[in-house]
Amino acid sequence: MKIDFHTHGKLAKKLPFSPVYTDWLFREASKSGLDALCLTEHFNTLGFEEVYGYIAENYGKQGDCFVTDDKFCIFPGMEVDIAEGGHTLVIGPMDCILEMNRRLEPNKEKGHFLSMEAWSDMAGEYPVLFGAAHPYRMGGNIPSLPKDLLDRFDFLDLNGKDLAKDYGGTWKRMRELSGKLEKPLVTGSDTHQAFQYGCVWNEFEKSFYHVSELKEEMKKGDYTIQSSNSLKLQVEAAGGLKRSLKEIHALGGDYVSVLLKGAEI
Repeated sequence: MKIDFHTHGKLAKKLPFSPVYTDWLFREASKSGLDALCLTEHFNTLGFEEVYGYIAENYGKQGDCFVTDDKFCIFPGMEVDIAEGGHTLVIGPMDCILEMNRRLEPNKEKGHFLSMEAWSDMAGEYPVLFGAAHPYRMGGNIPSLPKDLLDRFDFLDLNGKDLAKDYGGTWKRMRELSGKLEKPLVTGSDTHQAFQYGCVWNEFEKSFYHVSELKEEMKKGDYTIQSSNSLKLQVEAAGGLKRSLKEIHALGGDYVSVLLKGAEI
């Protein structure tokens, strides 16, 4: 199973949810050669429940996954900011993700984010995978957190955007942190745009449909981390297109129709 651990289903946090755009993302993810993704939408994105409600209503369910017509798997998840600076990832059953998001309602604005201790305490109440998102990204302070809090993570995110910017340095820093904490590395594209799918992926020996199985396979280390030869180009192109589509929206245009004009939707 080829899986991307860090993806988004909207073009940007402050834009309205577009079912057409999200359906297109999932189709393109499958076309890229992936078998599955973790949809780690920002916890404070506009229309969070709308995104996941649409998926629950329009895709089949198998285990903890939602499955498209071509058997592509979507693991529900969420990206959550912490007060100390930095982002975390949770991946788990849909009902757990939605309940956690509702509980975080008072903490969705900067200045009100939960501390790592309080947030990880909450995450520990649920059968979810808990990860450190792009720990060395500018503005984050995850590596400087106390060891007892860092030990609460199940995995570390070797992020595609960071690899595109500094491949060797990112690998070096993340390997060192992984070794220090004895936590597995997994990779995620961190994409909001379809052209970034397939720039990085994790290739597992087995296929699975439950988060508990995913956790077990990660612990065993029965997977490899892969990246495409066009990693840097894919990330840069996706970033450029994202900025252009956001500008179309800001000017009052329909970025979805512009993007998908002439495409099969």
